[in-house]
Amino acid sequence: MTSTITSADGTKIAYERTGDGPPLIIVDGAMCYRDSGPSRPMAAELESDFTVLTYDRRGRGESGEGTEIALEREVEDLEALAKEAGGAPLLYGSSSGAVLALEAASRGVGAAKLAMYEPPVIVDDSRDPLPADYPQQLDAMIAEGRHGDAIKSFMRFVEVPGFAIALMRLMPVWPKLKAVAPTLRYDFAFMYELQRGRALPETRWSTATLPTLVVDGGKSPTWMRNGNEAFAEVLPNATYRTLPGQNHLVKAKALAPWLREFFAG
Repeated sequence: MTSTITSADGTKIAYERTGDGPPLIIVDGAMCYRDSGPSRPMAAELESDFTVLTYDRRGRGESGEGTEIALEREVEDLEALAKEAGGAPLLYGSSSGAVLALEAASRGVGAAKLAMYEPPVIVDDSRDPLPADYPQQLDAMIAEGRHGDAIKSFMRFVEVPGFAIALMRLMPVWPKLKAVAPTLRYDFAFMYELQRGRALPETRWSTATLPTLVVDGGKSPTWMRNGNEAFAEVLPNATYRTLPGQNHLVKAKALAPWLREFFAG
């Protein structure tokens, strides 16, 4: 059942709660939300051991948009959700949602533990970085109503094959993606500088001293695995592991046992 909380700026954030046990908040990546993405399948795998809260990040699903696109507002959303959960929740974030969860933890949300699956950072020359003017390109496409072009641009950057993009345009999922295309601006508000092919800042997350698990997939590309290993090196209390046979589209049944073991330990 959907419930709502009110974030610090007055934005309504929709969420649902399932299961029983210590509170665990799942943070989605780009363009994902409860009705379209990996959070519900993961919640179904973990709800026997945890009280799992899944939510629609602002601008998506049943949540409001707010009046400002900024990392600080999304951290406030997580602060409100953590308070609703009873405080000191466990956090699990995937893709850009992993970075958002980390930012929340480092800014005082008070999480007990954090698990990150494949934060998509580019830290070296193992692949081309995000173009320097990508935020401006994205803003222009959204302002002109070219939501399909924005999705294609993003998918090409995350290395979705051209034939797969062409097929997706013929599938029922395409209108859903076009509807949330404007929310790509929320993700790149905090991901842009981390996808420029530069080393991660050594002290940016120095206050995130909570136990942290950084996981990538054994079938993921070199650049992704290099970035995840780099994250584990700069975080104060992190463990780095690779899940065999998985890529960025990780299967909930494969990752859930690792999350359960980490959070329960």
